[in-house]
Amino acid sequence: MNASELRKITDWLIDGARSAGSPLRVMAETWERMAQAGLPLWRVGVFIRTLHPDIFGRNFIWRPGAEVEMGTVDFDIRDSPQFQNSPLAVVFTQGIEVRARVDDPESKRFPIIEDMRAEGVTDYIALPLLFTDGSIHASSWTTKQPGGFTDEQLSALRSVIPPLARVTEIISLRRTASILLDTYVGNRAGARILGGQIRRGHTDTMDAAIWLSDLRGFTALSDRLPAETVVDILNGYFDCQVSSIRNHGGEVLKFMGDGLLAVFPIDEYVGDVHQVCGSVLEAARESRASVEAMQYPVGDAVERFRFGVALHVGRILYGNIGGGNRLDFTCIGPAVNLAARLEKIAGRLGRTVVASAGFAGICAGSWADLGEFPIAGFSKAERVYGLVDEAPAA
Repeated sequence: MNASELRKITDWLIDGARSAGSPLRVMAETWERMAQAGLPLWRVGVFIRTLHPDIFGRNFIWRPGAEVEMGTVDFDIRDSPQFQNSPLAVVFTQGIEVRARVDDPESKRFPIIEDMRAEGVTDYIALPLLFTDGSIHASSWTTKQPGGFTDEQLSALRSVIPPLARVTEIISLRRTASILLDTYVGNRAGARILGGQIRRGHTDTMDAAIWLSDLRGFTALSDRLPAETVVDILNGYFDCQVSSIRNHGGEVLKFMGDGLLAVFPIDEYVGDVHQVCGSVLEAARESRASVEAMQYPVGDAVERFRFGVALHVGRILYGNIGGGNRLDFTCIGPAVNLAARLEKIAGRLGRTVVASAGFAGICAGSWADLGEFPIAGFSKAERVYGLVDEAPAA
């Protein structure tokens, strides 16, 4: 084993592994360099817990001559026998290293060791990666070297762990910031914020299709059902829309009680407003079907749901608005105000999907003229359109 090469690896990690262009390359270059320094590595894994509503953690797996594989696991992994009976469970819960040589009878307490024996692995060690916030993450290292890792090789592995933990923590923090921004403000807004658009008043104008929806009868529903039930219903109701909106190029900007505001930027489609509005209409149809199919048992009854969505197209102001040091990344403008007024009209007409004249004119052939209506705050009345395949509710 080349001690000078090993020292170069730790120095490279301490310097931030800056020659690697991505997290996957950081992992790959670290392990490739260690193998070149003489460490007989067969399989290396790094397992990082994440701050994400659906994902418990991410794993990075490397083998010589192969690309690093990245995967995710959900929260159910914690209760699975596979995890509970693994060396990694000990690392995560106790923060200590665990070594399991295949020829050691004590290693039989870990079922995974038998799988490794069949693969030709001779030695396994799991080492904790300790972050500065006190959280415990893990790494695993295996070899096929006869007799397993030597004491010198184990010492080399342990020497790499502290700088590897620091670099991994930096990568994890950056990803956490990105995930949280995507989760709470949307992916496009999150990218702008990470890109430095964080000062109050930093705004851009853009053309977009606007989606504004709410749940019919929500006030009465909230009054007669427990708050926990209402939250569960809302989550299911929003699920009926969010996946369709995102799959068709939209971004959810805000949840307002039972209301949802989303935008579908037109600029990103090189000005193809027909394609954008066609995608919005398809998302609205999908959401309508999903909400109509949604059922929620309450006692001996089953709740059914209806919603309304107004579609409009226009120019909006998109960016940071707020007071003091509390900001919101949102959109404003007459086009948003008109969409909000149209959504209220949809409720009065018993319609699920309505559109402005501007939107309906772009998606011609799908709409029936519902008449002209005065719009509060606007000097001119607006002609409103409903889908031809939809009869008004009683």
